[in-house]
Amino acid sequence: MGMNTAEAARRTALYGLHRSAGGKMVDFHGWELPVQYSSVMREHHAVRRACGIFDVSHMGQVEITGPDALAFLQKVNSNDAARLQDGGAMYSHLLNERGGVVDDVIFSRLGPKRFFMVVNAATADKDFAWLLKQAEGLDVEVENRSDYFGMIAVQGPLAARILSDIVPEAEPLKRFGALELELYGRDALITRTGYTGEDGFEVIVPNEISPRIWETLRASGASYGLLPCGLGARDTLRLEAGYLLYGSDIDNEHTPLEAGYGWVVKFSKEDFIGKAALEKQKREGLRRKLLGLRLSERGVPRAGAPVRFGEEQMGVLCSATFSPTLQAGIGVGYLSQPGLAAGAKVSVELHGRRIPAEIVPVPFYKSKSLGDKK
Repeated sequence: MGMNTAEAARRTALYGLHRSAGGKMVDFHGWELPVQYSSVMREHHAVRRACGIFDVSHMGQVEITGPDALAFLQKVNSNDAARLQDGGAMYSHLLNERGGVVDDVIFSRLGPKRFFMVVNAATADKDFAWLLKQAEGLDVEVENRSDYFGMIAVQGPLAARILSDIVPEAEPLKRFGALELELYGRDALITRTGYTGEDGFEVIVPNEISPRIWETLRASGASYGLLPCGLGARDTLRLEAGYLLYGSDIDNEHTPLEAGYGWVVKFSKEDFIGKAALEKQKREGLRRKLLGLRLSERGVPRAGAPVRFGEEQMGVLCSATFSPTLQAGIGVGYLSQPGLAAGAKVSVELHGRRIPAEIVPVPFYKSKSLGDKK
């Protein structure tokens, strides 16, 4: 990392704690964040078997308030926000007119006229500008709170036990529940969400108290096997769980239907941005679809690797890695044969060699700690 990028890189309130814990820092969309502490493998297994904590303070936060808050959300997102009760959260896609994905987000309903949205770091400024534009003419206030809040993700089968030592109110929260409370004298929000495919929570707090929460969790979680985890494990965990990485697996040019995320599109609700384009795509049928594959031989697939069906190149991998849980190479890519069934034999080109692989259902891994909860 050259001096210029180091100076420009933004740091979270936990930066000093990452350094002292041996975090290996990298530039992630302009943020200096730990890619790992001990090893990606160890951190990955800690989350699958016990618990890990992640600094996700780089994520953006947007507060949406006012009489038209729900109407505004319904317009800009594909899922049905009207289904939410107070204290409920929902995963969704913000779409452009073509049905492409502006971002994938999670929003919580805190009251009839109060919503809280978490957006991706790389797109936070773009999202906010776009949301403001969509709010014109509506009685709604859209406020960017990204610089105020930090975020800590507590993930794994023991997450509830560890977090409830500090925050007893967290334990009864349902999956995709949201709870406002006071922590260390500050207003905070806890959601039972995460991006690892395990049970877990995201603790959204003002930056000034996030180091204290991080240290308390590390101390109380140590005996349970809790480890601090970096971006490396975050990526292998989310890919195994079939979660999308914005900018790699979805973007302005790809739709939720192509990404295999049709369940976040509720055609039955009133008009929303991108609805007509998606209805047309649904009528005409998909020309490409994000499909999962697993290498049949040992190897580490990489993003950009070509995927072939016989001699035909069908596309390239968007996200790919060696799966620590499955002990096999896995990846997803937009393939030009959307109807390829699980078990279909394909090949992936790595370093000039064609490695045999087969199409497999996504998610690659389902946790017992989650049951069938989306």
